[in-house]
Parts: sequence; structure tokens; C-alpha cells
Amino acid sequence: MTLAVAFRNQDGGFTLDYLIGVFRNPVYLEGLWNSFLMGIGSTLAALLIAFPLALATHRWVFPGKKLLSILILAPLVLPPFVGAVGIKQILGVSGSLNACLIELGLMNPYAPMDWLGEGRLWGVIIMNALHLYPILYMNIAAALSHLDPAMEQAAQNLGCSPWRRLRKITLPLCMPGVFAGSAIVFIWSFTELGVPLVFDYTRVASVQIYDGIKDLHTNPMPYALVGIMLLVSAAVFTFSKMILGRSGLGSAPRPKTHTGERRLPIGQGIAVSLAFLSVIGIACVPHIGVVLLSLSGDWYGSILPESMTLAHYSEALGHPLVVPSIKNSLLYATGSTLLDILLGTAIAWVIVRSTIRGRVLLDALMMLPLAVPGLVLAFGYIAVSQKGEALHWLVGEANNPMFLLIAAYAVRRLPYVVRAAVAGLQQSNPTLEEAARSMGASPSRTVRRIALPLIGANLIAGGILAFAFAMLEVSDSLILAQQSEHFPITKAIYSLLNTLGNGHELASALGVWAMVFLGISIMGAFVILGKRSGNIFRF
Repeated sequence: MTLAVAFRNQDGGFTLDYLIGVFRNPVYLEGLWNSFLMGIGSTLAALLIAFPLALATHRWVFPGKKLLSILILAPLVLPPFVGAVGIKQILGVSGSLNACLIELGLMNPYAPMDWLGEGRLWGVIIMNALHLYPILYMNIAAALSHLDPAMEQAAQNLGCSPWRRLRKITLPLCMPGVFAGSAIVFIWSFTELGVPLVFDYTRVASVQIYDGIKDLHTNPMPYALVGIMLLVSAAVFTFSKMILGRSGLGSAPRPKTHTGERRLPIGQGIAVSLAFLSVIGIACVPHIGVVLLSLSGDWYGSILPESMTLAHYSEALGHPLVVPSIKNSLLYATGSTLLDILLGTAIAWVIVRSTIRGRVLLDALMMLPLAVPGLVLAFGYIAVSQKGEALHWLVGEANNPMFLLIAAYAVRRLPYVVRAAVAGLQQSNPTLEEAARSMGASPSRTVRRIALPLIGANLIAGGILAFAFAMLEVSDSLILAQQSEHFPITKAIYSLLNTLGNGHELASALGVWAMVFLGISIMGAFVILGKRSGNIFRF
């Protein structure tokens, strides 16, 4: 629908005028270029953080390895646009870092530095990288876990130096994980909406599309912008699939009889552990900023809040926007999760257990929601539900977006449930189901009594992830919920950020509640899935 409007003139014929108009308009062109910079910069920064960590986890045993491997996922527990509030409070012109440098006499108090950079592009890139590097880390770690350590050991026995072994053996073998994770991070960063909005960085395509929703009936340019972003995302996804499909490297399971991990001497092990802690500490700066801001009574131009209070937490829960938004989010997320579990189980069954032709294509199609930006999907739902369109009945005359949000949340999180269910079915023994069928059990009874209990833990883990991320979905929530009575929790947080007075403090308090909820959910799902958790984010 979006592409149809982007390439259709007023007479209904095909046209490239709107597409060409985007590239002729310097404002739109600058927005697309900045989005490219945002995507590429965030991906490179995330890769620089994730690859050394994944390699260290793969090769060495060091103090606190298991705990640090879990804590490294901490950035996932906070929506990035909420973290942007915390990072602004610390790195802003009147933030705590400048206050500390002024206190030490290392900075002129009349000319403080803007650490986030002119135009705040670097601030957006830093926030995206700190939030998304765990996805790359999990993909690379999953790819490395399938490598045969004998290949590296053979190179070492032949006198290959560690750097050459990394460049010639390890890196080529783990490229599937690098490409899969990089594609997700690029597409996510390229279309990120929440962080630029919080940073007041309007010169990116995602914000221009968001602003264009107000005049969709008269202005086709937002459709053209969405069309370009969709084509770019599809190209990145296709390129990634081509690279992954062309290479069979790293696909063989790692032998269980021996391991390539080496226990480091105590000094080196502590150094690696400290490196992990340093990355975790830096990545948690936004979290620290949000927590301190939620507790602050007065915090301007000082290193730490000048006074502390817990009033913001109770006030946030008592705000007229908050309680209805929590109820709405619970309704939307529950509906979408139930839909995901039903669809995900059926789709996984077709992919793993059936002999239907095209099931491999179905498996690939199920990963497309990870490749298609949430902004594009949300904009598409807006387009197909306009008055006079085929799916206008989904919102009705009352413009209630409940069914749209449930559908949008479900489609966006369906890959997590499918991947979890596929992993469970691949690891369960099909002979148990065949035995049940041979004893006269009906197909439905076999699924209910044999298959589902065997993959129950996988479905629970995938469902937890789907529910948690749906509760804190940003793009769909900001675009599809336009009236306050329909706001989900993320739209309520964004609205609080624009409230005068203590809006930032209330939004931060609500963000802390969300952080605790999402943290418990993600950790629970990853404990259930164990080492298979990295496959959730793989194409």
C-alpha cells in the first residue's frame, strides 16, 4: 500500500515524480543522508564493541565469565529513547560531566563543551550503538560456538600467529553471524525514531516521516520517503541473505569432545573481566542517568542531583496518562503474544515437521519483520486504515487503533517465537510423536500431549521476549496511537518528556519501572533458552 501510493500519480498511473522529488528536495536529501550516517556509524560502533567481547568469550575462561556474559546484555533492558534522556543529563552542556570538569578546573564554566556534538548526530549514534551491540554480540557468539576449534588449533600448530589466525581462520568462519547481526543493527539504526526525537534531531528521514503523518491525505512525499527506506532495508536484507547463503562456513556443529577455550592466568583473566566491566559500565551510563534523574529533586549544572526524592515514582503512577497507558500496553502486548504463540507454533511445525514444498521460503519470510523497519510497518498500517481504504474497519469510526497495534506488535515479534519454536522442534525427538500416532493418537492429541510439552520451555521463552518487547515497542506506538486514551506506555513516556515542569523526571521514573520489567523478562527468557538465545536475533 505504501509503495503503491509512493509510485502512483493523481490519475492512478505509475510515476517516479515523488521519488525524484525526494532527491531534489535538499531537506529530504539531507534527512536520508543523515539516516545513512546514523545506520552506518551505529553499526560500526556496535561491531567494535561486540566483536572483541564475543571473541574473548569464545576463546578464554576468565573470572566471572558466566555472570559477565549475562550483564553484557544490560542495554537491552532500557528503550533507547528513554536512555537518551539520561545521556543528555550527563553529557549535555549543563550535564554532570561538564560540571565535574568545571569543578576540577579543567573547563571554562562560560564555554562548556557540547559532548553530543553539533546537530546531535553523534549522540544518536552513541545511543544506538550502546543499545544494539548485544544483538551483534549474540549473533557473533552463536556463530563462534559452532566453529570447530580443531581448525584454529591446526593453524596454531603450523606456526600461525594469533593475529593472522584471527584474520585468516576465525573471522571468515564467523562472518555469517557478523553479517546477520550487522544487517539487523543497520536497519534498526537507519530507521530509529525515538532517539532522534528525544535529542531534538529532526534532520533524519524517520522524524520527517513522523512529522508528515499530519497531512497524509494531501502530501505524498512521506510515502515516497518510506518507499526509499523500505527499498534500502530490503537491499540490505537481500545482500545479507546472499552472503549467508553463499557461505557454508561455520555451519557444522562444534565437536563436543573438546573445547577451544583456554583458562587465562589470574592476572590476564582479571584484565579481561575488567574490560567487560568497563564496557558494561559505559553502556549503563544512560541507565544510571535515568535512575538518577528519576530520583532527583533538583539537578542542573551539578555533578549529582542536589536533592533526592522518591515522589516521582508515585507521581508517575498517579499521572492521568500512565495507568490507562499501562492497561493499554498490557492489552495490546497480551493479544499480540497469544497471536504470536499460535502462529509461531503452527509455522514452526510446518518448517520442521512437514514435507510441504516451499517451507524453506516460509522460514526466510518469517524473518522479514526483523528486516523491515518498524517505522515502515507502522506507516503502512496507517496507510491501509485510512478512511476509504480496505482495512479502515480495523479502527472504525472511533479511530481506536487497538487491533492495528495488536497486529503490528504481533508481526514485529513473530520471528522470536518462530525461532524459539523451531529450535525446540529441532531438538525434540520426532520418534516420540510417531510412536503416539502409531498407537492411534489423533494429530491434535499428539501435538497437545507430546509436541507442545516438549517445546514448552522454548515457547515460554519466545513468548516472554515477544511480550516484553511489545510492551516497550516504540515506532508502532508513537505512530499508530494518536489519541491519549489509546496511548501505550512508550507513547505515555514520550508525552511526559514534552510536559513542562517535572516531565523529564516523571518519564524517567516510568522508564525505571519499564527497565525493571524488561530486565526480568529478558533474563528469564535467556535463562530458559541458554546458549540458543543468540539464534533469536538471527536471520
